[in-house]
Order: sequence, then structure tokens, then C-alpha cells
Amino acid sequence: MATQRINKYVSNQRPIGKVAIIGRPNVGKSTLINRIVGKQVAIVDAKPGVTRDHKTLIANWRGYDFEIIDTGGWLASGGTLENKISEQAEAAAKQADLIIFMADVTVGITDEDLSVADMLRRLSIPVITAANKADGSSRDNDAWEFMRFGFGEPINISALHGRMTGDLLDRVVEEL
Repeated sequence: MATQRINKYVSNQRPIGKVAIIGRPNVGKSTLINRIVGKQVAIVDAKPGVTRDHKTLIANWRGYDFEIIDTGGWLASGGTLENKISEQAEAAAKQADLIIFMADVTVGITDEDLSVADMLRRLSIPVITAANKADGSSRDNDAWEFMRFGFGEPINISALHGRMTGDLLDRVVEEL
């Protein structure tokens, strides 16, 4: 998969690491990719299964370049297409230096989220949990349930509106 540079800052530095965004379908992974790179590069749709192949892009935050990998939604079980998408997402996670595990704060923890968390724990790669769709501070307390995943304190974000995405990226750069 080709890596594309999508941002207004061009630097000659080598990326400091690879970050994979992993989660079940429709938690906002592609929306976060678009937010991070600052333009519409990933297709966003309410229908699950739109992102099928992983895509690697170069992002820049506070002067640091890093590779960011958009993946399709990971499912523990499904049909042939869903299994192929999940295999590609897991392969992308295995090549990452850091994983952003996205969950939907409006839905809470699902069995699929727990399956994704189990898969991520087996990889022994650092994980940041992003509790997405926290569009307002009224959702801040809802994210604490995501501590159950065992990856530390979750960061409440709204990929769509940009809420707390800067804090998430600060943590990404710190971890890399």
C-alpha cells in the first residue's frame, strides 16, 4: 500500500513511527483520519464496511511526522468480506508502533469492542483508547467505562468536530 503525504507542511524528516487506528465498524476511524490530515482522504459513510483496505498516510503534529494507517472495521466473526477486512486491520496493527483503539462512547462497550481489545492485547503494542463521538462535555463521564479494556485512561474525542483531537495527537507524539 502506498504512503501518501497529505498535509500543508512538507518536511524532510523521517516519520517518528507508525500509528494504526483500529476498532469495530462505524466508530469513526476514517473521520479521525480526515481530521488528522486536514482534508477528506478517507471515505466516511454511515453504512459499515466502506473502508476495506488499509491506507497509510503521513501526518504531522507539532512538527513531528508520523505514518497513520486507516483500517476497515475489525469483527471477530462475519462473512468472507468481513473476515478479509478484519485480517487486513490486524495486519496493519501488527506493523504499527502505536495503536489508537477507537470505540463509540454513545453506544458503550460492545462484545465486538471486547474482541478487538483481546486481539490488541495479544499484539503487545502500546494502545491509546479514544472514546469517540463525545461531542460535548456531557459525555466525559461516559468514557470511564472504557478503562475496562486495560489500556489506561481513555481520551474522549469527537473526530467529527475536532473536540480533544489535539490532546489525542499530543499523546500519540509522546508515545512515539
